[in-house]
Amino acid sequence: MKYTIDKKEQYVVFSPMEEKIDSLLAPKLKSELLTIHAEGYANIVLDMSAVKYVDSSGLSALLVGDREFGRNGGIFLISGVQEHVMKLLKISMLDKKLNLVNSLEEAGEAVFMHEIDGGEDEEEA
Repeated sequence: MKYTIDKKEQYVVFSPMEEKIDSLLAPKLKSELLTIHAEGYANIVLDMSAVKYVDSSGLSALLVGDREFGRNGGIFLISGVQEHVMKLLKISMLDKKLNLVNSLEEAGEAVFMHEIDGGEDEEEA
């Protein structure tokens, strides 16, 4: 899996450089997300702007990221969702569960606001 990681002060931007996140790549995505979390980063932005297709295993990877980063009051944001992927998120009703933002700039602001609020939004069990 090709990707870039941009580590900021309060969060990490993880950008898969793949058009598809399917059963071949989803385990690698999960692994990378868990590794970033294990390194001590509480907040992550998954930049999906290059991803045009996600299957059920890709959606599962997104849910793993959301669960892990939300577990200790962090936030898991997904930015730049393409039209086809958004349709799938809406069909599966994950657009209501996951934190979706339009741009990396908006994601940075959301992380900042989340930090100010002390992670209260994400602490529901």
